[in-house]
Amino acid sequence: MKRTVILFAAMILTASVGLAADVILFPSKDGAVTFTHKRHSEFVRECRSCHEKTPGKIRNFGKDYAHKTCKGCHEVRGAGPTKCKLCHTG
Repeated sequence: MKRTVILFAAMILTASVGLAADVILFPSKDGAVTFTHKRHSEFVRECRSCHEKTPGKIRNFGKDYAHKTCKGCHEVRGAGPTKCKLCHTG
């Protein structure tokens, strides 16, 4: 029974990642930011790195969150853009 519950939970988490929009466009006055969920999920294996509890829409997502979390992650990992115009391209 325990094995079935664990397997079911793993299936739900995997399915939610598979169903996530691949490309998300975040409008901004400085130019839209294009986010590729699939590419990011290849680098960041733990959903909770970005999502608070479970996969899904990030509560309170906005400029402050993005600059702290997204840009902060790029800086820590030494990968990904950290300059304004490299994210705000649209």
